[in-house]
Amino acid sequence: MDISRTKSQALKAISAVVCAAVVLGGSATAFAASPGTASARAAAHVSAHSTRGSIVSAERVQRLSPQDVTAVLKDNEFDTTRVRYGVDAYRIVYRTIDVAGRPTTASGLVVVPRNNERRLRVINYTHGTMAGADEAPSVGDNGASPEGLQLGSAGYAVVAPDYLGLGLGPGAHPYMHGASETSASTDLLRAAFVFSHRVHRGFDSRILVTGFSQGGAAAMFVGKALQSGAVPGLRLAALAPISGPYDIEHAEIPAIFDGRLDPKDSAFYTAYLVTAWNRIYHLYDSPSETFQPPYDKTVAPLYNGQHEDGEIFAALPDSVQQLFTPKFLDMLEHPTGRFAAELRMNDTSCTGWAPRVPTRIYAAHSDEQVAIANAYSCQSALARNGADAPVVDLGDYGHLDSGRHGLTAALQWFEQIAPPLA
Repeated sequence: MDISRTKSQALKAISAVVCAAVVLGGSATAFAASPGTASARAAAHVSAHSTRGSIVSAERVQRLSPQDVTAVLKDNEFDTTRVRYGVDAYRIVYRTIDVAGRPTTASGLVVVPRNNERRLRVINYTHGTMAGADEAPSVGDNGASPEGLQLGSAGYAVVAPDYLGLGLGPGAHPYMHGASETSASTDLLRAAFVFSHRVHRGFDSRILVTGFSQGGAAAMFVGKALQSGAVPGLRLAALAPISGPYDIEHAEIPAIFDGRLDPKDSAFYTAYLVTAWNRIYHLYDSPSETFQPPYDKTVAPLYNGQHEDGEIFAALPDSVQQLFTPKFLDMLEHPTGRFAAELRMNDTSCTGWAPRVPTRIYAAHSDEQVAIANAYSCQSALARNGADAPVVDLGDYGHLDSGRHGLTAALQWFEQIAPPLA
């Protein structure tokens, strides 16, 4: 989740991205589409016996000096004290599966530090909520993702999926759909390991995982998948989700209705969830069953990937009570039927497993968009299975600030327990 973007307006055409690469000091670097044979065992494992994760296209979209990285981070109010290197950022389009398991494609960002290290540790970063396809990490600001730049400039390789339906992926984004967040992320990891050898770098097979907001829950799903062996040859090394909605039913929804969260932010997120899940699970036959007029005619088309967050926000009422019908509000507050079933299926990022690696859950007690109760619910769920996963309260920060400060804290922790390879 993350509705207010501090980044500038994303360019909408691929030609504009190529032009930007030329301005940065060279034409966009294109790579062959076939996966090839990787020399490292990890790359061989992740590319074997499957087209999932095979590369459709790859191009360099940013080449930045340390000074350039610092300027971007300053513009986006990110910490600059850990910048050590410039970076090269690449947009990868790769093969994956959709929500029904059918072949599709997705895009994502791979950031590599411009240093002399031939082998790099990897951080998998999953991003927060965005409704516009062109706001995604590999496309927004021509791939100058501040999160990717902060982590990459510290000496790590960064793998950041756009998710299905965002960036250059076809169709609408299946928002808060845990299975596709996981498959899009792990398949980009497969592609990234193949790609690393085309730029003459080796990626370490022990993956550090973090993510913010929507991406906090996605990070937990990715960690769960890596630990279970979902990508042979890769394994989970540490887990540091930030401000994630891990328990929508028992933590987020109650906070919406008891006034702990900003009411208009809640309307934005809940409308996004309902329209996305209706495409997947068919929650209602007609929008009028769920949305009050005039929003029954206007809301669903806003979440088609063609409208940015600010535009959608301006078109919504000030609360869920003004947006939804009384019948749906009652089902939302007291989930029943199909909605309850799908909610409980997707509310499982922290349940049914225990990380066997160092884990920290970052959150802020003043978060007005994602209740900190989510973090404590996640901690409790993991503890029931024997995991020690402390909640780190970042302090008196709102949601967006919790993302920035949380990423810096996660990076500092990663540097302590798994510093960049030298």
